[in-house]
Amino acid sequence: MMATAVSANRLELLQIADAVAREKSIDRDIVLEAMEEAIQKAARSRYGVENEIRAQIDKKTGDIRLFRVIQVVEEVEEPATQISLEEARLDKEDAEIGDFLASPLPPMDFGRIAAQTAKQVIVQKVRDAERERQYNEFKDKVGEVITGVVKRVEYGNVIVDLGRAEAVMRRDQVIPREHIRNNERIRGIIYDVRRENRGPQIFMSRTKPDYMAALFAQEVPEIYDNVIEILSVARDPGSRAKIAVNANDASIDPVGACVGMRGSRVQAVVNELQGEKIDIIQWNPDVASFIVNALAPAIVTKVVMDEERNRVEVVVPDDNLSLAIGRRGQNVRLASQLTGWTIDIMTEAQESERRQEEFMAMSNRFIEALDVDDTLAHLLVAEGFTEVEEVAYVAAEELLGVEGFEEELVSELQRRATDYLERANREADDKRRELGVSDELLDVEGLNPRMLVALGEEEVKTLEDFAYCAADELTSKEDGILRSFSLSEEDASQMIMSARMALGWLDEADLAEGDATKEGGDAEGEEAVEAETATEEAAEEAVSKE
Repeated sequence: MMATAVSANRLELLQIADAVAREKSIDRDIVLEAMEEAIQKAARSRYGVENEIRAQIDKKTGDIRLFRVIQVVEEVEEPATQISLEEARLDKEDAEIGDFLASPLPPMDFGRIAAQTAKQVIVQKVRDAERERQYNEFKDKVGEVITGVVKRVEYGNVIVDLGRAEAVMRRDQVIPREHIRNNERIRGIIYDVRRENRGPQIFMSRTKPDYMAALFAQEVPEIYDNVIEILSVARDPGSRAKIAVNANDASIDPVGACVGMRGSRVQAVVNELQGEKIDIIQWNPDVASFIVNALAPAIVTKVVMDEERNRVEVVVPDDNLSLAIGRRGQNVRLASQLTGWTIDIMTEAQESERRQEEFMAMSNRFIEALDVDDTLAHLLVAEGFTEVEEVAYVAAEELLGVEGFEEELVSELQRRATDYLERANREADDKRRELGVSDELLDVEGLNPRMLVALGEEEVKTLEDFAYCAADELTSKEDGILRSFSLSEEDASQMIMSARMALGWLDEADLAEGDATKEGGDAEGEEAVEAETATEEAAEEAVSKE
């Protein structure tokens, strides 16, 4: 009878391990390891916590064996877990330092407290294994659309049952004004999976642009087959969205394919997104054309791009202004997100008024500097002259090409322009000295006294101060120190390099290497940045040595 009972208990142990492994979808060996650890912990309370005890469960028969493990050492410090080499060789002749000796222990009966402790260990180990399984299962599903059942809604956050795990859809990831009920099926995209103490946290979203792109991929076979690409998505969740598509095959209309027969494909996505209006836009490699497409349905008459600031000014007819901006600025905001450019919208009347103001400002500059009448100043501006320097130093033939300009008039204009610049430079030089700007900066080719005044007012007063500047610090149209001097970023970089060479931070070889980086095609920008970074590092190293 006793043998039968023991056999039944052993068999039951393996059956329990199999049942837990199936229920929690984890490896049976992990459950058995948890049981072994639980038995070890209970055995330590029986035989003494100072002992190192190991338990083994036979995976075929369910037999439990207990061992006390001691290590062979030169000098015994912990008698409970260590043994000297001499004593070890009494039991095992070939024992060596570092070996472990295992001596069997008699089987033990679990008391109530020991059994409870063992249960806690097993439960914790199984829970940890289940969490690890969940994390490994979902970590590679980021970006996938998944369907679950709404378990509960807490303060706007939705807890979704995915079957073998739970996901959280935070209130800002739920489409506004969407009514979600318990036990209803809901779809979303997994956008993040994190390991946390309380278990893996799976985050779902219905508002991410990627979710809309994934829905289109499900509805449009050409997108799934990579014949059509979704290049950009911008959303105002629950209200309106814009999606830019392009076909890799010239014979396919990407917009028509996404709309589908009688709008069936796009309508399926709209229904899933609670009626969100979707504008499907043809992508264009020409940025100006792409921006015009993105602002649809508004009509655009003119586009002025500022690549340095990544801004674009768009001119629309007066009656299209509200359409281009959209309700609460929605249309222009989505177009800006879609294209990656900051878009400023103005009417034709506003643009005309601004051009007139700029025209008058430049004309007044010539009237004051050259002492000419309105007609002559307007004529210079109309011919494309914007600065007094252009009049002073341009070839006389260009001015003679202006209708009505004779040689005597051109000569007089250039003399007056030169006199004005010399006078302005003298006044600027006096102010430059008052500000304490070093004479060394005058030797940097391209810098004039008026520029030095602007630098001095921003506390750039020595050659070393100037050498530490970056090109965009000087030329940025928003806050560049020399923004009012029609200075290109390339010219500014050359000036900074000259200052660094004058200080000995660079030599001709470094400069030649920096110039070579500008001939690398698409890699030009990155290489130039690396060269400038290396230059700044060299400069800092030179200063530290001093």
